[in-house]
Amino acid sequence: MVLEVATIIIKEGTNAQFEEAIREGGAKYLSQAVGYLSHEVQRCIEEPSRYVLLVKWESVEAHELNFRQTDLFPQWRGLIGVYFAQPPHVVHCESVPLT
Repeated sequence: MVLEVATIIIKEGTNAQFEEAIREGGAKYLSQAVGYLSHEVQRCIEEPSRYVLLVKWESVEAHELNFRQTDLFPQWRGLIGVYFAQPPHVVHCESVPLT
């Protein structure tokens, strides 16, 4: 399992619209991608226009090929991208064994 961590800064005053768009887009587009497992969105308390999108994928390839290289991605981005103040910062993370 791979965790995509996307930091998203939105235009001030568009929180309600962005949250509705990301709610709709997650159900409509993210969840259709082969290798998608789950997702959640967190809003920063100190900076309300900063969000963190956490998406669990089976692999990096599931995100990069099965989502970003398909028609699902431009539809997803078209729905939520209008609220971005700047391009999101996206990284992929993996669990570190602690025992």
